[in-house]
Amino acid sequence: MTAAFTFPGQGSQAVGMGKALAEAFPAARAVFDEVDAALGEKLSTVIWDGPAEALQLTENTQPALMAMSLATLRVLETEAGIDLARDAAFVAGHSLGEYSALAAAGSLSIADTARLLRIRGTAMQKATPVGVGAMAALLGLDYETAVAAANEAAQGQVCQAANDNGGGQVVVSGDKAAVERAVEIAKARGAKRAMLLQVSAPFHCRLMQPAADAMAEALAKVTVNKPVVPVVANILAGPVTDPDQIRKLLVEQVTGTVRWRESVAYMAAHGVTHFLEIGSGKVLTGLVKRIADGAVGVAVGGPGDIAAAKDAIAAARG
Repeated sequence: MTAAFTFPGQGSQAVGMGKALAEAFPAARAVFDEVDAALGEKLSTVIWDGPAEALQLTENTQPALMAMSLATLRVLETEAGIDLARDAAFVAGHSLGEYSALAAAGSLSIADTARLLRIRGTAMQKATPVGVGAMAALLGLDYETAVAAANEAAQGQVCQAANDNGGGQVVVSGDKAAVERAVEIAKARGAKRAMLLQVSAPFHCRLMQPAADAMAEALAKVTVNKPVVPVVANILAGPVTDPDQIRKLLVEQVTGTVRWRESVAYMAAHGVTHFLEIGSGKVLTGLVKRIADGAVGVAVGGPGDIAAAKDAIAAARG
């Protein structure tokens, strides 16, 4: 099997996502209803009608993007006859998307995933006071140079690589002053662009340790099954199937680097030619084309994308 299913992370959300799917397909509607029931509130109303400020709250964004991804997958299963266990070599997700990937592969239930992501989003937001941390995108530097810039900028504070997205795009995270220093150092080292990001907290760095502790506690209380296909974990940039290891890596992921470039490269090196991005937006599809030469990326997020997804799977089957 030469297809992988990938699941987007924060930043891919948009008011109205999934509404057309839910109106057209009962299987999609059922996922949104299940997430609403798990959270005890109508998150679907925020997803479809806004306001944008409510959807942008990390505690809402994370379960919302998962709901969108799983609703899309259910439509592919019911309308296109796609079977993850048969049709995918791997699944992977960017940051919170790893939870979507695990739910897709049957490792976590949708209800548990929704509740875990609500806890994760809330805990990540609360981990540092507003204004203490920051994140910045360093564009046009390779990963090693970006890490060196972050290390030089730290000066006793926290500054580390949060996302290695590929295509010369590395995001650093940590104490605000240190991240600001990293921006200037990166420019001096030849970055095409380096700028602070509009984010609500410094994700994927050591300042998130309180959120990692919260996730360790939450994950200990849920059932984690062996996934039906290997999940390429952010922290490993390699496959994981053992439930205890899945739990451990999800905790480490909160403070660790999202190794997306290496994850895509791993899948490509193990025969994946077609990457289907399941859910909102096209961020991962764009990155795939920069990371894996000749790879086909297909974004699937609306009723009009189902035929393309079916064609991609057929092509991947050869």
